[in-house]
Amino acid sequence: MQKEFEVLEKRFNELEELLSDPVTLSDKVKYQNLAKEHSVLSAILKKYHQFNRIDSEIISLEKTLKEKHDVDFLALAEEELTSLVNKKNELLNELEIYLYGSNDDLDKDVIIEIRAGTGGNEASLFAADLYRMYTKYAALHNWKVEIMSSHPTELGGFKEIIFSISGHDAFRRLKFESGVHRVQRVPATEASGRIHTSTVTVAVLVEPKEIDFEINPKDLKIDVFRSSGPGGQGVNTTDSAVRITYLPIGMVVTCQDERSQLKNKAKAMRVLRAKLLDAKQSEETRKISEARKSQIGTGERSEKIRTYNFPDRRVTDHRIGLTIYQLDKVMEGEIDEFVDGLLKNELEEIKKHKRI
Repeated sequence: MQKEFEVLEKRFNELEELLSDPVTLSDKVKYQNLAKEHSVLSAILKKYHQFNRIDSEIISLEKTLKEKHDVDFLALAEEELTSLVNKKNELLNELEIYLYGSNDDLDKDVIIEIRAGTGGNEASLFAADLYRMYTKYAALHNWKVEIMSSHPTELGGFKEIIFSISGHDAFRRLKFESGVHRVQRVPATEASGRIHTSTVTVAVLVEPKEIDFEINPKDLKIDVFRSSGPGGQGVNTTDSAVRITYLPIGMVVTCQDERSQLKNKAKAMRVLRAKLLDAKQSEETRKISEARKSQIGTGERSEKIRTYNFPDRRVTDHRIGLTIYQLDKVMEGEIDEFVDGLLKNELEEIKKHKRI
């Protein structure tokens, strides 16, 4: 691992020089790409240096433990050693993910699309619960959330809601949320107390930059219409809602959350780019890895990935067989245990295939 990080250190120093070069500063696109790479390398090298410091502390502490015989000191030192070893293992896992995984994942923003599936009103209400869970999770990681489009129901749920999450590590930590989320609970409207099962689909899409994914304006049909939804001033009075159709494949995206037609169009284009890129990548992935049947990371919306059982306060991720009996905390956005487990599983799969 040391040799790999020596190469990264060299590249980081090159980037430092390039970013201060007047030629680079005059090229906006080049500067942004280099600055992004610099940010990613800076974060991972910081962890590598921390790993080395902790490793040195462990060696020093182990040496001291062999020399000292004071019982109280030994107890404290062993406790400190355990803490350091755990931290070292956490950092090693993160460093291995960087070395073996896809580095492109580290600094991508995402667009998440949540849709109510089977279950009628209960599915719509759970769609709202999942949206809240992801916004809480974003807040825990200091990520920014922006609603792109929504279709609320009268009961406070969502038939569909699309929103973006931006921030360091957002895509890497959210990419496994794609799939079918199943909820088992007693609806508020159920008088007999019978448990209902409903489903919600989640799609996590990479948000491409304009320079990464260009769309020919000739391939677009743009319609404007009056917004519909909850009342209020400005609603249904102007043609602010936008519908964009990508003619080559008939893909349609609408946005009506903003009162400004221009803002709705800009948001709709962001969603369209993300969906087109996802469709392209899904097709490429299917062609390249048809032989690989691992559920982790396939992003298939048809997969039942997680079950939220409210009566038992149980949440189970079916891909890694992990069950947590703290449903309340999960719904408050504390899903890192699932995310870390999925990332660890992905790393093991990658390393296994590289050995093969």
